[in-house]
Amino acid sequence: MSPITFSDDNFKGVDYGQDNPMVISVDVDRFTIRKTLVDQGSSVDILYWKTFKAMRTLEAEMVPYDDHAVSFYGERVGTKGYIELYTTFGQEKNCKTIRIRYSVIDSNTSYNIFLGRPFIYRLLAIVSTPHLAMKFPSPTGYILTVHVNQKEARECYAESLRVEPLRNDLSPKRKSSRKYCTSREA
Repeated sequence: MSPITFSDDNFKGVDYGQDNPMVISVDVDRFTIRKTLVDQGSSVDILYWKTFKAMRTLEAEMVPYDDHAVSFYGERVGTKGYIELYTTFGQEKNCKTIRIRYSVIDSNTSYNIFLGRPFIYRLLAIVSTPHLAMKFPSPTGYILTVHVNQKEARECYAESLRVEPLRNDLSPKRKSSRKYCTSREA
């Protein structure tokens, strides 16, 4: 396998000085799914319920699985199950398809899919946050690159600040749906 490196040439259309999330588009089953968040700190790959329903995938294809995850808001949310779907990264001849096991979760979010370490490992990907790019080997050994849509990443982040968490039986009851904190520097 060729080494994976990043250089100044990989700053393709990146607006410097920004700390944008890694938001890409992927092809799942027969659909192009925009607003796919790549998070190297997560231990799960999530397909959100609203996206699952929009894809018109049969619920019978989903394996029931009763477990819990923690949402962006720190709430425990139940999984509806899991489903394994072929997911393509890249475009046309410059792509790689792998099978991903998605946990299907019903949670309010500005993203359609949330990809964590399991997919990164299976894709053999290296993510560069400063370059807003992800590189991985193709089936033929070439190194492929997927770039962030920075405009879409900013829109998703701004929208995520306005999204209210879903109420469910697992969530602790609290007066406000959001917590605000202040900090003091010593």
